[in-house]
Amino acid sequence: MKEITSIQNSYIKNLLKIQEKSRERKKQGLFLVEGKREISLAIAANYEFEDVLFLESFISEDEVLHLFNQNINRTIISKEVYQKLAYRASTEGIIGVVKGKDFSLKNIVFKDENPLILVAEGIEKPGNIGALLRTADAANIDAVFIADPKSDLYNSNIIRSSVGCIFTNQIGVGSSAEIIAFLQENNIDIFATTLQNSNEYHQENYKKPTAIVVGTEATGLSEIWREKATQNINIPMQGKIDSMNVSVAAAIVIFEAKRQRNFKK
Repeated sequence: MKEITSIQNSYIKNLLKIQEKSRERKKQGLFLVEGKREISLAIAANYEFEDVLFLESFISEDEVLHLFNQNINRTIISKEVYQKLAYRASTEGIIGVVKGKDFSLKNIVFKDENPLILVAEGIEKPGNIGALLRTADAANIDAVFIADPKSDLYNSNIIRSSVGCIFTNQIGVGSSAEIIAFLQENNIDIFATTLQNSNEYHQENYKKPTAIVVGTEATGLSEIWREKATQNINIPMQGKIDSMNVSVAAAIVIFEAKRQRNFKK
């Protein structure tokens, strides 16, 4: 077991690059995850850990080994090093160095023949992606597809704002055209949330294989989704504004679909 006390250590400097730069995460195939809950969810999702760094004043070596229920590469770090690496203000004294997974559509497997899917197109804010992943987990849907992604999914803010739900959801990433082709090949109805040529969301039937598609609040969905949708849908707004947060909109439609399916998992 190693011990590192200096922030000038070359290994720590490299981890900071991974923490801060998307291109380094992609190049090295690694990302950092912080906190017991998030690490536990990553373990449950069969992520492979390259190393675990921990601060002994917050968590013991025995606790680390118990968390993983196996021997694992581990490094004791100083408070100075931990504070340099830690993303969150609150601390639990543990950071995992984790190997990323392939989010290709070819890896998507549905547990039954009637999937319910959330598609998010071009979402830029990591906090919104995290919130969408929490919504998807809460509804226990079959998959989340990220179309034309603007953020690296292993961005620390996505992991934090999703409270680890990046590890609990089946995720696929691709271009809008690739995802539409996948949905059509699998005979999955596409319901695009947009004001143009749309019906109110509660008038539609989501009992068959269904994909709910949401876009950014600023620009909405691109033309390809509006044109290829089985049906465009809208949420009737009854106040002064004409839009709501994307994760809220997604939740409204997803849980209507779940209601129609009698909340079956």
